[in-house]
Amino acid sequence: MAQIEKLKEILEVALLTSGQPLSVEDLSRLFIDKTDRSTIRMLLDEIKNDWQDKSMNLIQVATGYRFQAKSNFTEFLMRLTPDRAPNYSRAVLEVLAIIAYRQPVTRADIEKIRGVSLSSNTLRQLIEREWIDIIGQKEVPGRPSLYATTKHFLNDFALKSLSELPELNSSLSDELSNTDDNDIVKSSNKVVDSNIIDDEKDFSNNIIPPAK
Repeated sequence: MAQIEKLKEILEVALLTSGQPLSVEDLSRLFIDKTDRSTIRMLLDEIKNDWQDKSMNLIQVATGYRFQAKSNFTEFLMRLTPDRAPNYSRAVLEVLAIIAYRQPVTRADIEKIRGVSLSSNTLRQLIEREWIDIIGQKEVPGRPSLYATTKHFLNDFALKSLSELPELNSSLSDELSNTDDNDIVKSSNKVVDSNIIDDEKDFSNNIIPPAK
């Protein structure tokens, strides 16, 4: 029992001091003696339960586990770095939402859904933020680039996978032209509102409020 508690303490310290999510494989390297991954996962569950009534939560995101401050501490933490977070326009977040829900998509696909032309600066901001990337070309004349979200996007929005994105308010059809952009944007805002505060990435106060 003492050995198990020691392992748990080591995992806890590693997670609390890491500047990025740690996978089970990462955590297994903490121990000289081989530690079964199922044991590590069991201990992670115990740590998660231990912190339920404290100021932080242990969550799993796309690339591993990390601690995050609970949302009721957001306003206080923001005072430490009031000028740190970048501002994102409604257009940027709409494009991000469309890519997240309809990926992979081309620039033309995005413009068709939004009904307006797409600024290159909008895509550039999302690529620089590492929320989207070019994953290939569509096999049509001109071979336009295909855009999709990244693991960095999932990490920043505290998601393990795209399946955790909020459901759209109305079902999507197979045709992009029938997609309700407002529903996509509303669902994107739900993800934004549930976003976390961590040691590097917080932008919740600078993002558009939920659409009503």
